[in-house]
Amino acid sequence: MAQTDLLDELAQWIPPERLLRQPAQLVPYESDALTAFRSRPAAVLLAATQEEVVQAVRFCHRAAIPFVARGSGTSLSGGSLPVQDGLVIALNRLNRILHLDPAQRIAVVEPGVINLAVSRAAAPYGLYYAPDPSSQQICTIGGNVAFNSGGAHCLKYGMTANHVLGLKVVLPDGEVVELGGASLEGVGPDWTGFFVGSEGLFGIALEITLRLLPKPALYRTVLAAYDSLEAAGDAVASIVAAGLLPGAMEIMDALAIEAAEAAVQAGYPRDAAALLIVELEGEPRQVEAEFAQLLQVVDRSHPRTLSVAKDDADRARIWKGRKSAFSAVGRLSPDYLVQDGVVPRSKLGAALAAIEQMSRRHALRVANVFHAGDGNLHPLILYDGRVDGELERAETLAGEILQLCIELGGSITGEHGVGVEKRQYMAALFAETDLAVMAELRRALDPGELANRGKMFPDGEAPALRAQGPHPLERLGLLSRE
Repeated sequence: MAQTDLLDELAQWIPPERLLRQPAQLVPYESDALTAFRSRPAAVLLAATQEEVVQAVRFCHRAAIPFVARGSGTSLSGGSLPVQDGLVIALNRLNRILHLDPAQRIAVVEPGVINLAVSRAAAPYGLYYAPDPSSQQICTIGGNVAFNSGGAHCLKYGMTANHVLGLKVVLPDGEVVELGGASLEGVGPDWTGFFVGSEGLFGIALEITLRLLPKPALYRTVLAAYDSLEAAGDAVASIVAAGLLPGAMEIMDALAIEAAEAAVQAGYPRDAAALLIVELEGEPRQVEAEFAQLLQVVDRSHPRTLSVAKDDADRARIWKGRKSAFSAVGRLSPDYLVQDGVVPRSKLGAALAAIEQMSRRHALRVANVFHAGDGNLHPLILYDGRVDGELERAETLAGEILQLCIELGGSITGEHGVGVEKRQYMAALFAETDLAVMAELRRALDPGELANRGKMFPDGEAPALRAQGPHPLERLGLLSRE
């Protein structure tokens, strides 16, 4: 079946307002949050039901047409970049919380449900959903599953994989399967864990069974300012070495502080080189005992200032600045790349010092915002795509940071995924045999490599970050970069 025939067949049972085919309709779907990559699909299906998703996948399998599932498009690795002339299956309208059982502490949701909506629905029962990416107000559970998202509190509570109990999935050939279930005690192979983090290569999740947790009875949130990033990184290593397990540990550098203050007025000290946010949570007796120990450890790290959130409103203020940091950096630069490497906690200080040196050498500013608890760096490399050569310099710097992470014993990604952005570094992280086994597993489920084709594997020449010229909306005079 030709591509046109497939689209005509889809048009027979999908209303035209939900099967987008005109160039102007496709422009918003040409990229995700990594806007340096753009690719135009043949069509976008705004799926309204699970059955529509299943039928679309079966049509693609029959016609050998590649497809990409997309939620809110917040991927920072090009993970939901369309395949040229393929089909985008948009899942935002599959946004129902199908079942919430406070006794079993589970929620069954569709892939288009917003992350934060789960916690809001569970709040009346004293429960919440632990993984909290910075984009949790807009990112979807389906995308979290695809990339095994973490968030600020992943140090204590783990990643998405630690909170997904079961999945209903449509495989790339259109078969619908059930993986896992509602129990914490799995039996047999961990197929759920196998699927989570597969970046859309194994199919599309239709229903996700999530584990909910009781809301902590008490929080203690500490904000420490330092004269250097290295000192803040070393403080994190000291906290963990002391045997403490905070709910979250986050670091922001001077540029990130500047951006957050301009955006949300979080009340951060503007003259600090780095901020460390440490949050303890749990039962009151335990938290108070750990809090006393935490203050001693932090004090020994010689912060320039040290403060403690006075109440819930003060705690919310501190976190609002951190949660807004990524988007706020857009105030400082017309473009930026976000990296996602990981280093051992003991190497945080060395990694941050090295990134500062790289930034000076390439004459590009870098704003550092990251999950310090698990060593997940998020350096934001600021550049101006309108200046010849700046994007290429930013790409070179991003690559050097990833190579640094590998050399320090870490990884090229903690939660953003490989997507198209990092696939050229897979061979530096994994042996040839490892990559061959991964590819064999992928082809066992998807021989035609239709599901999210071109992502993750370094087959052939890897796509570099290249300026694609003015954004289509700029060409139409509808977007200004000034």
